[in-house]
Amino acid sequence: MKLSPRDAPAYFAKPDPSRTGILIYGADGMRVALKRQELIAALIGPEGEAEMRLTRMTGAELRKEPSRLGDAIKAVGFFPGPRVAFVEEAGDSAAAAITAALEDWAPGDALIVVTAGHLIARSSLRKRFEGHRNAYAAGIYDDPPTRAEIEAILSKSGLGQVDRDGMDALMALSRALDPGDFAQTVEKLALYTRGQSEPISTADVEACAPASSEAELDDLLHIVAEGRANELGPMLRRLEAQGVTPVSLCIQAGRHFRALHAAASDPGGPSQGISRLRPPVFGPRRDRMLRQAQNWGAFKLESALSDLTDTDLKLRSAAQTAPQMALMERTLIRVAMRGRPT
Repeated sequence: MKLSPRDAPAYFAKPDPSRTGILIYGADGMRVALKRQELIAALIGPEGEAEMRLTRMTGAELRKEPSRLGDAIKAVGFFPGPRVAFVEEAGDSAAAAITAALEDWAPGDALIVVTAGHLIARSSLRKRFEGHRNAYAAGIYDDPPTRAEIEAILSKSGLGQVDRDGMDALMALSRALDPGDFAQTVEKLALYTRGQSEPISTADVEACAPASSEAELDDLLHIVAEGRANELGPMLRRLEAQGVTPVSLCIQAGRHFRALHAAASDPGGPSQGISRLRPPVFGPRRDRMLRQAQNWGAFKLESALSDLTDTDLKLRSAAQTAPQMALMERTLIRVAMRGRPT
């Protein structure tokens, strides 16, 4: 049977051990892994693996030894409680062995949990679970978590009350980060606010949010936006050595200056404009960008964006003959000179 996205969160939080099994599949391996971890933990508890109530195998191992899953679901352990036979990285090549185990399953056997990557509708593995009357197939998509899912994550982490602005910041952060990074941020927030009596606020979320996954590129953009043209050369050489291309530099610079322009042009002022940026900006980076938007002003930022747009067109032009990195460097120097404090 298909497990709909609406019903899946409730099942993962409180699975039914009387079911034969479940297939969890999706293009994002991290999202699939997190749902699988939640499901197995809910079934066997924190000591389940230590009590040998979890049997692991890969799809490749199952192809070499097709009877292995059938043996795992029938095995009787020393400890009481639900058991799980887990097959990871499965695919259609393992469908025959998994189908045999599904057909051989009887009440009291271990629940079969299978994870896979993206599976098309014609996938034989997916059809086996969707057509089974006592098993589920759950597709995991790249949709951001709902408010209810975020509240469940917060509750699981032991977080206390979150005020309205703090929850809005967490929801924005969940859309900007992948699930693993968001879960780590929530754990960090739980430690940061441990023992705090006041509700968790936006400031708490900002203090725990990751600054940037591309720190050196971020540093370069800040150098440009703060008018420190003399520091550009060494930073550009490092980024070039890391394989960063002139086109990607231009794209990222354009995004940074468009964000500054949106903040500087906001009717409520740059401070309110920064708060409305999507994806959201947190912590020291937010304060730094706010100062940049205030120093530049909307008019000067429009000139910088014009320079970056012209350079982007030149970099993508087939007729462009000048060295691309040199062209990008000249543009960044010119923009940085515009942003120098007067």
